[in-house]
Amino acid sequence: MIEARHLRVLRAVASTGSFSAAGRELGCTQPAVSQQMKALESSVGTPLLVRTGREMRLTQAGEALVRHAAGIIAGLTAAEEEVAAIAGLRAGRVRLVSFPSGSSTLVPTALAALRAAHPGTRVSLEEAEPPNSVELLREGDCDVALAFRYEGAAGAEEWDDLVVRPLLTDRLVALVPEGHRLARTEGAVAIGELARESWIAGCPRCRGQLVEVCEGAGFSPRIDFATDDYPAVVGLVGAGLGVAVLPQLAVESVRPRGVRTVTLEPAVRREIVALTLPDLAQVPAVTATLDELARAGVRQSSAR
Repeated sequence: MIEARHLRVLRAVASTGSFSAAGRELGCTQPAVSQQMKALESSVGTPLLVRTGREMRLTQAGEALVRHAAGIIAGLTAAEEEVAAIAGLRAGRVRLVSFPSGSSTLVPTALAALRAAHPGTRVSLEEAEPPNSVELLREGDCDVALAFRYEGAAGAEEWDDLVVRPLLTDRLVALVPEGHRLARTEGAVAIGELARESWIAGCPRCRGQLVEVCEGAGFSPRIDFATDDYPAVVGLVGAGLGVAVLPQLAVESVRPRGVRTVTLEPAVRREIVALTLPDLAQVPAVTATLDELARAGVRQSSAR
């Protein structure tokens, strides 16, 4: 295998005409230059120099290698500079996938801080709900995935192969119309008090959690409307068409009008996390993104 350091020595010998002159140019001894040239000739399996007294003349193979060496060394230098820029966060790219309420709350704060600290790092954003977002990460289609899981839910081991950065704990709250009998209730309300209501359900995973919680309280919710769009959920509740249960982060991601939030008992929480692969966790730009997402989670929690 040809080594870049040997190519640099060959170019120096070709340009100066001797081992000693090449050593002076490179800042090393004449024997060191001779040893590296022998190693290079051994690697390529053919002589590269013809030694005539104190002068050196390139063989045909030596001329060909010198001709290619300039481009090879230039390419390696450019690669070294680019890698150094990425390692130093002067450059880099992170592909981020987030669920919608995370995209509108945690992500903007985190990416603004990341851009201010490391303007050379670029982050792209796509939206996907877990478990799809987690699969995108495992398949190599993103570098960081925002995801969530409900406390006590089955499948807690589903992230065992990933690096998990906790961001915040998000509690489910009920949404009722402003004129609802529970709208101005102080303190928590048992979810069973909403058993006879019409329900508006959210995303499929949240919908499944709603049914599970209601059945745990002894009733099955009558779901009249279902939509993945949180503003639509809020609008339907505000119009008096039913009640809903949403994560607090989802409520904070929209401007709720005509509705009231009610604290529920028993408390149902979901864990919001940022996920990445173990190898990607060593990449400086990914680490910086995870750090800013964690800070955004702290700020979001403090603002409640």
